[in-house]
Amino acid sequence: MSRSDVTPDPAAERATAGPSRARPLGYGPPRYGPPRAKPSYAGLVSAKLAAGALRVFLVVAALFWLLPTLGLLLSSFVSPTDLNSGGWWQVLTAPSRLTADNYERLLANDTITGSLLNTFAIAVPATLLVVVLGAFAGYAFAWLEFPGRDWLFLLVVGLLVVPVQVALIPVSELFGSIGLFETTAGVVLFHTAFGLPFAVFLLRNFFAEIPRELLEAARLDGAGELRLFARVVLPLGAPAIASLGIFEFLWVWNDMLVALVFADSASPPVTVALQQQVRQFGNNIDVLAPGAFLSMAVPLVVFFAFQRQFVSGVMAGAIK
Repeated sequence: MSRSDVTPDPAAERATAGPSRARPLGYGPPRYGPPRAKPSYAGLVSAKLAAGALRVFLVVAALFWLLPTLGLLLSSFVSPTDLNSGGWWQVLTAPSRLTADNYERLLANDTITGSLLNTFAIAVPATLLVVVLGAFAGYAFAWLEFPGRDWLFLLVVGLLVVPVQVALIPVSELFGSIGLFETTAGVVLFHTAFGLPFAVFLLRNFFAEIPRELLEAARLDGAGELRLFARVVLPLGAPAIASLGIFEFLWVWNDMLVALVFADSASPPVTVALQQQVRQFGNNIDVLAPGAFLSMAVPLVVFFAFQRQFVSGVMAGAIK
């Protein structure tokens, strides 16, 4: 029998291979190249100092950013006499000068309190209309087939670059001819018309990322388009819809140009009412400061109330 007829035994070869070829159980493949050097103590200290310096810088930047808001808040609790004698920063050393009399005068001012209600009457319907109509249109552009769909979507995208100032005069003439000029309904319709292009563009792109297999499975189960939209698309698009609602509410609440042109001068929103107070009573700081802070506090409350949905919508859009 020759040596070529002998079948090698792998187990015997491993047993006689010696310790140089044996590897402990559980270890991965051998690594090539020089071993990694452990970070030095000086490097760790410098990295921690750099991170601490960055945190300090961000905190200081945030404080400078919030300084006007803090000044407005403290000014709303300082009497006009103390404000005329010194700045709002004097209450930092003399907290006893803080008083709530300014807010009592504000609540007694029918113009400011009524303007807050008028702003709600404009912002809430405009936001709901933009969200609802934008969601329907976004779903249609994303998943429904109809003639001219792509051209209509390009038209919607083109409307994003149309400035509001271009439409003030022609829309004023149109509203005047149909009786909507200087009415709350006219302001709501104007904000809805100019908010829809962005809403359709945002929601269409978000809805288009939904897996087609999921929609086809729902259609095979007998779901119609309306049920599919309500049961599948809306729950999946809730973060984007919430983000759109927050953006639209903030835009309408803080608007002054459209309200100054189209709103009723007898019942203006809060931005126009505060501007009228500045024009008529330039030194009426005891009403302007708390009114301005309240007009700014409402959007902050809305944002922090829906902060989780807003962050989810932004992150979902970034990932997609």
